[in-house]
Amino acid sequence: MTKLTERNPFHAGERAAQLRAGVEDVAQWAGGFVRDYLPEQHRDFHMSLPFLVVASGDTEGRTWVSVVEGEDGFVCSPDPRRLILKTGVDPNDPLAGRFEEGGDIGVVGIELASRRRNRFSGHLHPVKDGYGIDIRQTFGNCPQYIHERNWTRVRGVVQQEPVHSNQLSARQIARIRAADTLFIGSGYHSAQGGEQGGEQGDAANGYDASHRGGPAGFAQVVSPVQVQIPDYPGNNFFNTIGNLVSDPRVGLLFIDFETGGLLHLSGRASVDWSPDGSVNPDARRMITVEIEAVVDRPGALSLRWVRLDDLSRKLRLVRKTAESSGITSFYLGAADGRPLDPFLAGQHLPVTVQIPSQTGTSGRSYSLSGAASDSTHYRLGIKREEHGLVSRFLHDHLHEGDVIEARAPSGDFTLPAGEGPVVLVSAGVGLTPMLSMLHELAAECRTGWYVHATRNRREHAFQDEVDALVAGNENIRQKIFYSQPGAGDVAGRHYDVKGRVKAAQLIALNQGADADYLLCGPSRFIADLRGGLEGLGVPASKIHFETFGPTG
Repeated sequence: MTKLTERNPFHAGERAAQLRAGVEDVAQWAGGFVRDYLPEQHRDFHMSLPFLVVASGDTEGRTWVSVVEGEDGFVCSPDPRRLILKTGVDPNDPLAGRFEEGGDIGVVGIELASRRRNRFSGHLHPVKDGYGIDIRQTFGNCPQYIHERNWTRVRGVVQQEPVHSNQLSARQIARIRAADTLFIGSGYHSAQGGEQGGEQGDAANGYDASHRGGPAGFAQVVSPVQVQIPDYPGNNFFNTIGNLVSDPRVGLLFIDFETGGLLHLSGRASVDWSPDGSVNPDARRMITVEIEAVVDRPGALSLRWVRLDDLSRKLRLVRKTAESSGITSFYLGAADGRPLDPFLAGQHLPVTVQIPSQTGTSGRSYSLSGAASDSTHYRLGIKREEHGLVSRFLHDHLHEGDVIEARAPSGDFTLPAGEGPVVLVSAGVGLTPMLSMLHELAAECRTGWYVHATRNRREHAFQDEVDALVAGNENIRQKIFYSQPGAGDVAGRHYDVKGRVKAAQLIALNQGADADYLLCGPSRFIADLRGGLEGLGVPASKIHFETFGPTG
């Protein structure tokens, strides 16, 4: 199966944005994340969804974002390079003409309840009883800023007439100011590929649909014809902003989760690279959209969503322990006396805090680092990020006895089923879910390796705990890598290898063809190891990963 790992997957606009942001090295390694096919887990994911968010251009050249929904199982995947959507599109949809004619399309599949998402671009064409999409580029996304919601379906929805305008009404402004979620669409088309270049154009050609989330009101309505959207820290690919650097045409979509209404905006965008932090201190950049067209479609969907906030509960900080120079463990117990919800090793805990300087609450998800068998408390290992709003608040202002809100543990980055060997590979704070999995391996007497990379002993968290687990369990071994050992760091005692982890070193552990490799760390760390393992013959189905970034 062909991959996009050996060539730069980014177009000129994306590379210019990466250079402006100081992350120009992304292009050297991110090919390991970008594929020209859907891996099996992504095919299964899209086929399980009741809707897809799509972006494309209409016949007049405007960019729009919309939603395609269908009955259960309406998405199917005949092979890794194709999806078939067995559904129709409402004639009132601003992208109805594009679906009828075919052309370039960007898609984000998102499951709000589990916070999973996957983006891809491709070429759309009508087929019998629906539409086909030929995959061009695809990659997964970090789940930060996704607000968890469960969906239901309403039968017998009567379509209402859309409202067209060239500016926002007072009611529409109120909807945007109350929204915690939006979707943004953008596009890039090289001269050789053209606007609807199909399969003959550059691989980077096409449209991109992307999710944006934040506290209610994170999107600012400056006037009836202008909306500002904060750009938070993310994967540093700069797909959306890179597209806008090359082509300012943009589409926005706000979903009314309670009524199924869709508010579509189309216009042109500009990027402020140094926004005034007084309005939104989390924002690294600000996208300003000048609105040219509005389509308001009340009750357009049969789907309805409800936030899971009602399922949250209060947890009290029992203990706070420094684990390294930047990582601290937070031990949280039930403040209401009820038993804690169980979790699987590797899952995360969604927490919500009220920061005094913020108008609304702020939420993040942090991996659970303790043993899943411990029902007395949750342990979160949290790194203090220099620009991290929530992590800085937790480190600096949350004290023993304080209470925060949390929902039930969730996430699908867990130990694979079976009895085969497992190789846990982490870098930096990526060790937190691995530590929980290591406890699970010990409890199951399952063969496993713990491979961890960090700079030096000063930044090496949980070392004594891991040493004790390895010493007490013959089935578990470890290998520690220090990239910058300190003066007092002794090889063979504090660490095993000087340098960075390479895929060949993981294969040299000789765990056999049945071994599963679980990777957690920064995007570049994951991309290098994932591509290297596949290049050495490890099937993609045996490589599981979870990335993190400077989300704070």
